[in-house]
Amino acid sequence: MSIRFGVDQLLTMDPSWKQLRLGMLTNDAATTWDGIPSRKALLEKGFHLVKLFSPEHGIDRNGKDGALMEDHMDPITQLPIISLYGNKFTLDAMDVEDVDVLIFDVPDAGTRFYTFLWSLSYFVEAAAKYNKKVVILDRPNPLSGNFELVEGPILDPEVSSFIGRFPIPIKHQSTFGELACYFNHAFNWNADLEIISCKNWKRWKTFFDWGLPWVKTSPAIQNFESCLLYPGLCFFEATNVSIGRDTIYSFEWVGATWLKVDTLTAILNQIVGDDLKLEPLHNAIRLKVKEPNYYKAVMNGLILLKVIKDMHPNDFQWAPYPTEHNKTGENHLSKLLGIPDAEQLFDLPLKDWLQQVSRLLKVASWEKAMEPFLLYA
Repeated sequence: MSIRFGVDQLLTMDPSWKQLRLGMLTNDAATTWDGIPSRKALLEKGFHLVKLFSPEHGIDRNGKDGALMEDHMDPITQLPIISLYGNKFTLDAMDVEDVDVLIFDVPDAGTRFYTFLWSLSYFVEAAAKYNKKVVILDRPNPLSGNFELVEGPILDPEVSSFIGRFPIPIKHQSTFGELACYFNHAFNWNADLEIISCKNWKRWKTFFDWGLPWVKTSPAIQNFESCLLYPGLCFFEATNVSIGRDTIYSFEWVGATWLKVDTLTAILNQIVGDDLKLEPLHNAIRLKVKEPNYYKAVMNGLILLKVIKDMHPNDFQWAPYPTEHNKTGENHLSKLLGIPDAEQLFDLPLKDWLQQVSRLLKVASWEKAMEPFLLYA
């Protein structure tokens, strides 16, 4: 039997708060197992939704990366939508004065710098602040819950931002429900938090094991291949190398007009060929993960970045990446990688670089920290 999400479980229940005034943070990627938008399914089942909230990319998940999203009306439910990626990232008192219970249902991409995670954190924190019950409709981590695949670095608070608010690894191998419980405890929010768990998911299962079609989570995460590669290729946002945004192959290739494709492919085959199939294209290399259940995305992405930089000293450049949460776009690599002065790391000789990166990516303490909050075996 295929995965059943938290929303599917909720639809079989009759909770005491069903007829209270419900406010829901969601988007079009949040659907039932058979593809119905969660908010539509809940309304049709008699849940008293009165207001919606949307994360980055808006409720239709089509807004450009990092672009401000305005409040508007939902074409599906005709309910008002308050954007939490516009003039603010969190709820204020006015947002919740006519709401009794807050519901969260947004899919994850399993990566620290995916902003939906930090919208979740602000949502739970606001629930605690305004004494509102908050319900998380949980979903599996598409990259699995296998802690052997955790990759750091753990975020340094000095580079905290909306793409990394708290000290967690880049690949956390946890669900939003588990992380909500962890944050609620670690930061003493003490929100009235309820998790509606998903069904038929085991921690070792990646998306390929779910038995369901992929639902595009945001404009650039169009398929599971891009989701697998995203934790490693996102670092290229801080460079003048393209990762295919605004194409049908976003986060599936790296490219630049000056890229020495054939030489680079030959070198990378020697280094990452066991993990990636490399297809040389015109001014680009397309990447395909060989073993999704074992892929170390962050390490492979950083190796790609290091090799490309070292091979093209006269063409490669670090670049700002302006977004709504970082309007100048400066220090983007540090915010993504989670360490101060991240660009300097790539000036090290390859042997020293490998030692430093290998040390940063090993974060055995994370599984121990999360152990009390895990919801699935």
